[in-house]
Amino acid sequence: MQRRVLVLSILAAPFLARRARADAGPLLDQAGSLSQLRAVAVWRDGFEVAARGYRGFDPDRATNIKSASKSVISALAGIAIARGLFSGPDQKVAEILRRDLPPDPDPRLNDLTLGHLLSMQAGLQRQSGPAYGRWVGSRNWVRAALNVPFEQDPGQGMQYSTASTHLVSAMLTRVAGRTTLDLARDWLGGIPGFAIASWQRDPQGIYLGGNEMAMSTRALMAFGAAYAAGGQGVIPPGWIAESWVPRTRSVFSGEEYGYGWFIGEAGGRPLRYGWGYGGQMIYVFPPARGLPAVAIAMTSDPDQPSARTGYRQQLHALAGALVRAV
Repeated sequence: MQRRVLVLSILAAPFLARRARADAGPLLDQAGSLSQLRAVAVWRDGFEVAARGYRGFDPDRATNIKSASKSVISALAGIAIARGLFSGPDQKVAEILRRDLPPDPDPRLNDLTLGHLLSMQAGLQRQSGPAYGRWVGSRNWVRAALNVPFEQDPGQGMQYSTASTHLVSAMLTRVAGRTTLDLARDWLGGIPGFAIASWQRDPQGIYLGGNEMAMSTRALMAFGAAYAAGGQGVIPPGWIAESWVPRTRSVFSGEEYGYGWFIGEAGGRPLRYGWGYGGQMIYVFPPARGLPAVAIAMTSDPDQPSARTGYRQQLHALAGALVRAV
């Protein structure tokens, strides 16, 4: 009897996937009216159930996922902790990047931790927004990030800064003796469908933690699916849970933030999501109340804003409608 149930489940899987695609189809048709949208891919409980490209783009074409890559950096940090390369979120930054500290460092640099960087609570003057161009125009991005003044003590309010996750990339490079791209391809290579097409480096050859990473929509969906499925034997489940504990709150959106993940709700369900400029989104809906795990990736024109225009909210609404449909 048990074997017969298993056979019936296997035979039913393609039907369930077709049904989910049919349910998502009208929504994906309507999504074509979003002029910035390039592609969408949807995963549910082990299967891709829908994918669509728009205006000449398709789900397998790589695009710059911008700050959605901060969630990838967080995953690598969690794996490094599990491998004993970092002591934990309490790992002191200065212990690893000592030679990059300024000549007369602010004493608070000795209090700065990996967790502060991942939760955007470093307290250092932020190097995103208007300051970003000056920062990436410097000769040494790591030293420049550590040489700005503190605007508050580490562990206080959220100050969103790509320099923080770049410091994590530098720390990973230093402790592992390998590039962050090598680590990503090795440590995350066990995720089916995950791939990084290209990634920018700083002048010292350190891959930019938290920006300028190219990935296809399907690859981004695969990354989110690993989180939705409890790590897939690649990302430690304990780190996933720790990443999703609210640590602070965005001054821009009001939403809570963990270690590289925003925490909210959509479609009546708890939501964890990564967000990149222009509308590069990875949505993870953990299994809840008997409902299946769902991951949705969306990529958009990376040169257009998404927050102040209301476009990001349109993507949130689309994600909520899709999770209800599938």
